[in-house]
Amino acid sequence: MIQNMIKGVGVALITPFKNYEVDYDALGRMVDYVIEGGVDYIVALGSTAETATLSLEERDRVLRYIVDRTAERVPIVAGMGSNDTRALVDQLRTFNLSNTVAILSVVPYYNKPSQEGIYQHFMAVAEASPVPVIIYNVPGRTGLNMSAETTLRLAHASDKIVAVKEACGNIEQMQKILDGRPDGFLVLSGDDGLTVELVKRGGDGVISVAANTFPEKFCRCIHKAMAGNIAEAESEMQEMEEGINLLFKEGNPVGAKAMAEAMGLTTAEVRLPLVKSTEGLSEEIKSAIDKYDLR
Repeated sequence: MIQNMIKGVGVALITPFKNYEVDYDALGRMVDYVIEGGVDYIVALGSTAETATLSLEERDRVLRYIVDRTAERVPIVAGMGSNDTRALVDQLRTFNLSNTVAILSVVPYYNKPSQEGIYQHFMAVAEASPVPVIIYNVPGRTGLNMSAETTLRLAHASDKIVAVKEACGNIEQMQKILDGRPDGFLVLSGDDGLTVELVKRGGDGVISVAANTFPEKFCRCIHKAMAGNIAEAESEMQEMEEGINLLFKEGNPVGAKAMAEAMGLTTAEVRLPLVKSTEGLSEEIKSAIDKYDLR
């Protein structure tokens, strides 16, 4: 059952670069590192992967590489989003999604559609997708918020839409979704720091940035919360708070890549229009790694 494959901790995997090209050796290290760290599944080609800067050919090769390197150790979700519904529908019919269990599809950005437009977009995506769909609400990136009412309307309208990654930052909006969701529909956090609170209220896990860099600590915390050990999980989350905040201080994945470089996993290189972390942030990250034993 797909819902059992996407509970717990999914990692929104970064795409390592070297001299502006995808560094597949480092990508392989990242795949092994997060799996060994305890993630339950990998999300490839999300916003954290800088997918907007990858060509279609690069996206295909990156996904195929992750599928091969993972070797069925954990499930894989593929990011497939656009602000052009027709183009995304066409892509879903041709893109190689074999060996993926679902897609993660973001609310259309820049166009600022109405709630009805969001609904119609995701219904078209669900009809075209060969695999189940996780809808993704992230107002900080898209410029608009998918309401709880629209999320619930989609959840009840299509069996293909199986979960929401909710990064609105509003726990009460998340609660409305929890209260009104149909059986089997998952609510996943898109904010690392809110995950324990969401799980405490009945949520189903997280698609995480932090799991790129300190997966063992982060996964242990969330798995404790999922098992009902909320007090322990809250304490452990508090210990990770500074490290998590640093990942987002200069934007994502800038901080995640700076921390990955400090840990010897890959370079901090990003593609324009993103730029590498400042020296100040890099020093803060190195200090936090040692202070909180994040390695």
